[in-house]
Amino acid sequence: MGNDERLIAFYRGEGHDHKGRQLEDIWALPSFWLEHTHDYIQWLFPIPEMGRFNAFAPLLTSEVQAAFEREASLRQRQQKSLDVMLDLFGLEREDHIISAQLDLSIQTHIWLKVGGHNHLRITRIIRSIALCHQPELARAFQQSVIDIGTQHGVVSETSVQFWRDAV
Repeated sequence: MGNDERLIAFYRGEGHDHKGRQLEDIWALPSFWLEHTHDYIQWLFPIPEMGRFNAFAPLLTSEVQAAFEREASLRQRQQKSLDVMLDLFGLEREDHIISAQLDLSIQTHIWLKVGGHNHLRITRIIRSIALCHQPELARAFQQSVIDIGTQHGVVSETSVQFWRDAV
């Protein structure tokens, strides 16, 4: 099975990633695992470029993008992946409105700092969602992290610029 087919099967719930995890398995993992494991984000939010942390992750090709365009279920499942990551970041989504959870704080949500791997993850998520035919949702997430990150005064302008450039 080629990388295109593997990624589509993974997102349909019919396949697994390079470590044998299905999409639903990743959705069910605790936030500690999501924070400290670095080889799953490329499967949840593929982009056309190879990432630094997972050489086994498939790339987002035009064939995969076409599948996301054709199949609403793939887009819905990516929205569920986004919801899992939003919860990790202390955010929540109501359709295309993304806002801070009541308990969002600098102490407990480590993306609210000058830099770090979560800023790279956020850039990837924004870009992947846009490329997978959900540009409005990508822009909503983009604007939310920019607004919340700058309101708290802790996210660097470099990260904000990467987020702006992601769509």
